[in-house]
Amino acid sequence: MLEIAEMLHPQLAGTDLWPLMRQAGVTRAVGTFYSSDRLEDGEKPWDFLPMLRLKQQYNDYGFQLDVIEDRPPLNLAKRGLPGRDAEIEHVITLIESMGKLGVPVWCYQWMADFSWLRTSTTIASRGGSTVSGFDNSLLIDAPHTDGGPLDEDTLWESLRYFLDCVIPVAEQAGVTLAMHPDDPPRTPVRGVGRIMSSIEGFDRLLELNPSDSNAITFCQGNFRLMTEDLPEAIHRFGDQGKIAFIHMRDVEGTRDRFVETWHDAGPTDMAACFEAYRDIGFDGVMRADHVPSLIGEEDQVAGYATLGRLFAVGYLRGLQHAAYR
Repeated sequence: MLEIAEMLHPQLAGTDLWPLMRQAGVTRAVGTFYSSDRLEDGEKPWDFLPMLRLKQQYNDYGFQLDVIEDRPPLNLAKRGLPGRDAEIEHVITLIESMGKLGVPVWCYQWMADFSWLRTSTTIASRGGSTVSGFDNSLLIDAPHTDGGPLDEDTLWESLRYFLDCVIPVAEQAGVTLAMHPDDPPRTPVRGVGRIMSSIEGFDRLLELNPSDSNAITFCQGNFRLMTEDLPEAIHRFGDQGKIAFIHMRDVEGTRDRFVETWHDAGPTDMAACFEAYRDIGFDGVMRADHVPSLIGEEDQVAGYATLGRLFAVGYLRGLQHAAYR
């Protein structure tokens, strides 16, 4: 059965967030790497020993670690440049560490030079809360990245090379790679091509390597901008057993201009999506993503403040109970 999880950064273990999530009934965690101040001399965050300590930290606080949503540097690999094999070796070490520790899913992405992008994180929303948004027209005069333009063919070739290197390791380790969509799902952005921006792009990803270890992070906010029928997309990939992890959020607008919404206030039929996840037999974890910031949370990271997360967990829990009644 689908389980509700939460993104819990290890450096926030001493804050209210971790115990509040346990009080809200969350026992499944999506984790990130230790920061450098938590590492011993010579250690990398993805090495076995820091990963062991990381997992034990989640366990000691009452959480099961199901997903790693952090990545070693991979920009050379994405651009297909010299040095990519060394970066890929770090990924192989991560996957082997996860396999030894029983952490089943790695959420990664193939966005070169920069990750998710918003043009504002302070858009007024319900009751004075704030949300993030994207307006591509504001980027007309934005400079290209330092790496310069990057075409989609190069990204497809570099992704094929990457998968050929790491999928055999993932199969041996029992780890599933879950590709996150480009965010925003459009191409190009600042001269950099994006290939995980359409339903067809994800079809092609799965065709590159048919392994069970090659799968998808179904981020609803991004897929909502790719299709008008999210339940159909859930079945399209879920009936193949290719959805390994879910980000639950909603947006209003188009891929060129959109705003995040409260989880209960967007255009998507969230109940129908939960029913689709039930019908495909999804048995992994879902986490709320990109929540609003409420009054008094202006100093917290946009999209990841505490009160909005508590609201989202409660709302998603109600949908879960209704779908699986």
